[in-house]
Amino acid sequence: MTVRQSLFGVQLDALTMDQTVRRCLEAVRDGEQLEIGVVNAAKLVNMRRDPRLAAAVSGCDLVVADGQAVVWAARVLRTPLPERVAGIDLFMRLLAEAESAGLPVYFLGAKAEVLELMLRQVAERFPELRVAGSRDGYFSDEQQQEVAEGIAATGAQLLFLGMTSPKKEIFTANYGGRTGVSVVHGVGGSFDILAGVTRRAPASWQRLGLEWLYRALQEPRRLGRRYVTTNVLFLLMTARELVRRTPAPASDPASATTAAPARSSGSAKRGY
Repeated sequence: MTVRQSLFGVQLDALTMDQTVRRCLEAVRDGEQLEIGVVNAAKLVNMRRDPRLAAAVSGCDLVVADGQAVVWAARVLRTPLPERVAGIDLFMRLLAEAESAGLPVYFLGAKAEVLELMLRQVAERFPELRVAGSRDGYFSDEQQQEVAEGIAATGAQLLFLGMTSPKKEIFTANYGGRTGVSVVHGVGGSFDILAGVTRRAPASWQRLGLEWLYRALQEPRRLGRRYVTTNVLFLLMTARELVRRTPAPASDPASATTAAPARSSGSAKRGY
């Protein structure tokens, strides 16, 4: 049974990458549906502001730490997680496993031109992968059921959602069950990275937890202020939680002895 840790009121699964991949393959083998939620610092901040996002993430079968900052915060707050399970790394691992096992996959998300570029890269990296179908991520809320039923018709067993939050979490919560797949994994901007539209931070930046900065430097006007704001709020959340969890210092025994008669006297006046 998976061990879960509570962080900011969110239940996270304390799994390594290998354990997460194994759990996904077990879901396919057993014919169950597994919805994977990934959280980073920004998403944990936004979950406090958006009840629908919070409910959608909390409703996932597995919730893992996508951001290094989440792993560090969990360690500071004494609810340790074994390691970071980055959404894009899990995505690539599952593609490799699907190719090896002959499992059909479906890609949903991104702009049509980005999706096409991404599919070409996937075909080069995983030439034997069975791609059951794909669709861009630009559809209305009214079309969600139609999209889900279209995925089910392809017979795909793994679904990868290249959409932003909270759209991908809400789609999964409302219509994930209708897709008929065994594993639903929201991979966010991974389609853009695989397509070569955006660049992923070097491994050294990842180890330092600075992927957000590398991403912000690529699009400073759109992402700079957003990342700085959410990171500051995340640090404040962590500090407040640390204070809340820190036990109050023990009172002075002498003071407690002195105060005891006064409490007794008050009780006597109340007739106790």
